[in-house]
Order: sequence, then structure tokens, then C-alpha cells
Amino acid sequence: MRGAPAIGVAGAYAVALGGLNARATARDDFLKEVSDIISVIAGTRPTARNLFHALERMRRAADIDGDVAGIKAALVEEAVRIHEEEAGATLELSEHGAALIPGGSKVLTHCNTGPLATTGYGTALGVIMRASETGKDIKVFATETRPLLQGARLTAWELKKAGIPVTLITDSMAGYFMAKWEIDCVIVGADRIAANGDTANKIGTYSLAVLAHEHGIPFYVAAPTTTIDPSLATGADIPIEQRQPEEVTHIQGVCIAPDCEVANPAFDVTPCRYITAIITEKGIVKPPYGEWG
Repeated sequence: MRGAPAIGVAGAYAVALGGLNARATARDDFLKEVSDIISVIAGTRPTARNLFHALERMRRAADIDGDVAGIKAALVEEAVRIHEEEAGATLELSEHGAALIPGGSKVLTHCNTGPLATTGYGTALGVIMRASETGKDIKVFATETRPLLQGARLTAWELKKAGIPVTLITDSMAGYFMAKWEIDCVIVGADRIAANGDTANKIGTYSLAVLAHEHGIPFYVAAPTTTIDPSLATGADIPIEQRQPEEVTHIQGVCIAPDCEVANPAFDVTPCRYITAIITEKGIVKPPYGEWG
């Protein structure tokens, strides 16, 4: 699974499925089994806040009066509710964010943030698609997003299906196009947002934010409020997933590098000072960040 909202929804359904397949028949034994399932799922993806938000809700859903059958039903109902709410939130934030995109804009986006990543309408890509649907003439520059090429394989495909003009570029080309004034704004998603507005997103996002700041280009982050983690003071506290070296050394199973040491952090953190606004389903938040109520 990939995409923070989709990871959260998948985690909720995983708990529900685990509960349905649990062998325990006594209430206490069943709750212990569900707790173990939640712990296993929590250990899969450390960065995306949406996963932990969903798991916290599933743990509360299991903590009800009643027998094992009733708890199983409650887990399924809560997973479906989480899915519906997350999908609805992406549509609402896309409506809010579309207002920030003027007609005729050339928008740069990074990674993949459409329906494939959110189980709903989309976050950053949802904003772009909604702006286009309202009649704004939008052109998109999509980075390929190394090492897994989500931008090339997924974002470009979703934009083509939506009928939105897209130009695919390598990650290292972004500065070139900004310097040529080919980019009017940057919009990305997020996997976790700290209390102060620092944001973790797909590796390469920080570089884009610095470049946008240097060129005076607005830099927007679009994410549902389930991505916000007020328990973390700053982005320095966000855990960053370290992934397999083969993602860097191989492309579709073909080795492209010699045998050497490889670093592969999946995410980086963009300091809040580089973020023009954060778009959520509850509205658009601008600096100073930190008041998430």
C-alpha cells in the first residue's frame, strides 16, 4: 500500500479482517488477539500519520461492551466509517484548494496524490483536478519521483485520464523550469504534519520547497486532518521510513548500479517556513501554524 490516506484505510480494514479471522472465542482472549494485530500493523509503515490515527480508532472500536461477535461487527463498521470519512475529506479539501489555483496556472506536483493514493478524490492531485473541473485552464508538470517513479507511472496516468495537460520531468529538472518561470505554484501531499507545520512527504519534497522559496513560487501542502500529528512538536520528531536499497539500485528488476552502499529514506521533512499554506478538509491554514482545532 502507498499514499498516506490509503495506508490508513488499509490499516483499518486489516484490523477488521484480522478480527474476523481471529480464533479466540472468549472476550478477553479476543481483545488480546486484536491488540496484537494492531501492533503488527503499526510496525509496517512508520511515517504516515493516517495509519496510526486509524489504528487508534480501531482500538477504541474494539473496546466496547458486548460479546466477540458484536466486537467483530463494530470493527467492520468502524473500518468502513474511516474509509468513507477519508474519502469525503479528500473531496472537501480539493474544493478548498482549488480556490488557490488561478486559471491558466502551471502547477508542479511531486509523487502521486490522486485517487490511487487516497481511496477518495485525491489530495494535491485532487486540488488540481478540481480546479480543472471548475473550468480553469491548468497545465501540470509532474516529477518522475525517484526511486519508485510514482509520478511517471501513476500521476501522469491519472492526469491523462482526467484530460489535464501534463509534462513529465525528472526530479532534477524542477529548478530549471522554475528559473524559466514555467511554474506558477507547487502543490504536494503529506504523510505527517507536526504541530508547528513542518511536513513529511515523499523524498525530494524538501528540495522543491527550497527551490520554490528561492524563486518566489507559492508552495502548498494538501492533506486531510488525519495527517496532522499534534503530539510531535516539530518535523525533527517525525520518524522517517528507510526502505530497501534495491529500490535505488534496480528499476523493474534490472540492476543499474554497482555493488555499493545505498541510502534510501522514503521521505524528507519540509520546514514550515517554506510552506505557503496547508489545505485540509476543514479549510486553508496559513502561517503561523500550530492552531489545528
